[in-house]
Amino acid sequence: MSEQDRVRWDAVYTDRESDDVPALPRVFVGHADWFPVTGSALEVACGSGLGAVWLAQRGLQVWGTDVSAVAIRQARQLAAHHGVAERCRFEVADLDEGLPAGPAVDVVLCHRFRDPQLYPALATRLRPGGLLAVCVLSEVGAQPGRFRAAPRELEVAFAGLETLAAYEGAGEAWLVARAPVTGRR
Repeated sequence: MSEQDRVRWDAVYTDRESDDVPALPRVFVGHADWFPVTGSALEVACGSGLGAVWLAQRGLQVWGTDVSAVAIRQARQLAAHHGVAERCRFEVADLDEGLPAGPAVDVVLCHRFRDPQLYPALATRLRPGGLLAVCVLSEVGAQPGRFRAAPRELEVAFAGLETLAAYEGAGEAWLVARAPVTGRR
């Protein structure tokens, strides 16, 4: 990511009113029970940490990454404020360089960040039976654009996972899917 983009995202988080209520992104709220209460999670492009802290409150060990140092600072403060700092690790990461190396996890959460080159890494980061929840801007119901997914992009990219729920429309696409469990019949 260019330094200009990094500075822009820092400015976005500096100017944003901080919401201190951890929450699962609204598109996944109807499927909250599918998220485990133990294990580990990775939130990609975690922003100020609302989703990551929600996962930590649920009982998971969470690693959140974002390109904005301002957002990461806010995420750390949010985790401390809600008493889950020991379950959260937040780091600045430039996803243009790929998904940071790390262990397999039980949950991968990615909300409003799209990089089709990372899709395979997101899927392979899941443990067997792990849950993927991804939401991106979409061309479906909106004008095409550089940051918008083509129709069926998520479905095709994550065809190796079991789709539990999906939606495309009104300029948004999301998918909740589970990694195959090896040796399962």
